Amino acid sequence: MKWYAGSDHAGLELKNELIAVLRDRGYEVEDLGTKDGASVDYPDYGKAVAERVVADGALGLLVCGTGNGIAMSANKVHGARAALATESFTARMARRHNDANILVFGGRVVGKGVASDALIAFSEAEFEGGRHKRRVDKLMALEG
Repeated sequence: MKWYAGSDHAGLELKNELIAVLRDRGYEVEDLGTKDGASVDYPDYGKAVAERVVADGALGLLVCGTGNGIAMSANKVHGARAALATESFTARMARRHNDANILVFGGRVVGKGVASDALIAFSEAEFEGGRHKRRVDKLMALEG
């Protein structure tokens, strides 16, 4: 499975650490930026990652200061289901029950160890379908 990753300046350090976790587990990861600590706008990176995830049927990783802004940005892209997580259970259930295709963290909220565990849980989980598919279909119908 291919991954796309992105962050603003506040999420740069955690994003880079999590990209290393994914690569260590054998995943191909394309980093769409930002690449340095200069102040940038999170909507640009949320949109870029979400568009590539949806177009390629891939998974995504996004990080900003709290995770909220970049998640909101990604979720504006038709077909993106970005889930903000602060621990493994939420990350795993976002994949299993909500068919999330993008995992989001707050770089100023969650530490590397917790984020790494949550990322691994997300990456190993699969959508369960069944009654959850009906709910995800309703969610996607909200896009109009």
